[in-house]
Amino acid sequence: MTAVAIDDTPSRLLLFQRKYRISNKLWRNVLCEFVSTTFLMYTGFSVNAQTVLSRFQMNAYVGLAIGWGFCLIFSVQMAYRITGSHLNPAVSFFIFTFGQLPLSHLLLYIVAQTIGSFLGASMTYILYYEKITEFDGGVRSVTGPNATAGIFATYPGDHLSVAGAMLDQIACTATMCFIVGIITDERNKIPKWAHPTLLGVMLTTMCLGFGLNAGNAMNPARDFGPRLFTLIAGYGWQVFSYRDWTWFWIPIVAPMIGAFIGAWLYQLLIGIQIPEDEDEDHHEFNSRSFETSQLDLLNTTNSSPICYPKSM
Repeated sequence: MTAVAIDDTPSRLLLFQRKYRISNKLWRNVLCEFVSTTFLMYTGFSVNAQTVLSRFQMNAYVGLAIGWGFCLIFSVQMAYRITGSHLNPAVSFFIFTFGQLPLSHLLLYIVAQTIGSFLGASMTYILYYEKITEFDGGVRSVTGPNATAGIFATYPGDHLSVAGAMLDQIACTATMCFIVGIITDERNKIPKWAHPTLLGVMLTTMCLGFGLNAGNAMNPARDFGPRLFTLIAGYGWQVFSYRDWTWFWIPIVAPMIGAFIGAWLYQLLIGIQIPEDEDEDHHEFNSRSFETSQLDLLNTTNSSPICYPKSM
């Protein structure tokens, strides 16, 4: 038989990686935050667009909530092994307060996330430009039956006061970051491969339970970047002056406060209470506390079908 020579020539993909892979870790991280945030906003705003422009015929609100959850799953998975996929200045900020992210990284991440949100909004706008024009007759508006600004940025309900809006955004973001702590805390032993999916379920839950007041911004980049884009795209200054300039700054400031509260509250109430030593990791219903002799249902004289441990 004739020996077949093995081709040791590197694949084109490997050559491409060697040539273009960014060696500087910080800039690699910034790029991935930018790309993954852009993808989240592009896909998420497209879910919004299909819902609004079809007048809820193609998506009910439940479909919108589920759609955003799926968008987050893929976006988190995209950069999870590189930065952990923050995708949100509020998340980056609470990680900074933990002492796990340098200030210089925090600032660059915020810039990348905001530009990514701006770009994601512009991509959805271009994709649906003709439908938006058909929907609103070419008159870009923030309020009214043909308003489309809400596809890209959040606007509170008429019932909501400034104090109520602040409370809403602080509480919603705190709840979100509390859940993020539950999912990502290594002491809870949730496999990392499950994190993106659980984070997507978390976002769907937040949309279903907390979207009525102000649309679930919970992310300064997600709101400010697209709001700035809509100003440039022809919606006018009303995107900022809505409610006499009392709203636009709330989704920027309040989520940062809420993220700090939620993340540290999780650590105080749950995180630091989890035993570091696995030998301490037991409770009254742990199977190790039940001995066969204590659960001999055939010989028990107890009237209950379950014989509890003697220590109870």
